[in-house]
Amino acid sequence: MTDAALADRPAVTLSDRAAKRVARIVAKEAPGTVLRVSVAGGGCSGFQYEYNLVQETPNEDDLVLQKGEATVLIDSLSLEFMGGAEIDFVDDLIGQSFQIKNPNAVASCGCGTSFAV
Repeated sequence: MTDAALADRPAVTLSDRAAKRVARIVAKEAPGTVLRVSVAGGGCSGFQYEYNLVQETPNEDDLVLQKGEATVLIDSLSLEFMGGAEIDFVDDLIGQSFQIKNPNAVASCGCGTSFAV
C-alpha cells in the first residue's frame, strides 16, 4: 500500500501478546508462513473476522504489520473496516483467542469474531 494511502487511514496495531502468539504459531509452520486477517460478510452481526495462515508475499495494497517474528497481512478492503483497530491475544477463563478491538464496530457478538458497523 502506498505511503499516501496508509497516511489517510488510522493505523491498525498488533499488541505484544498477539505478536508473540502469532510467532509461536508460525514457528510450527513452513518457512514464510504469515497470518492474514480479513473481514468477510456473515456472522451473527453482519461481518466477521477471518484468520488464515498463508504462504504468500504481501499484495501491493496489503497493510503489513511486522513485530518480532510475527507478520500479519490485512488487505485494503478489510482495512476499510479495521482502521484504528488493535489486534490482541487474550488468555482468560473463557479460553484463548485473538480479539480485535475495533473502534468502527457499533455492535459485536459475544463470540468476539462478529461485528456490525
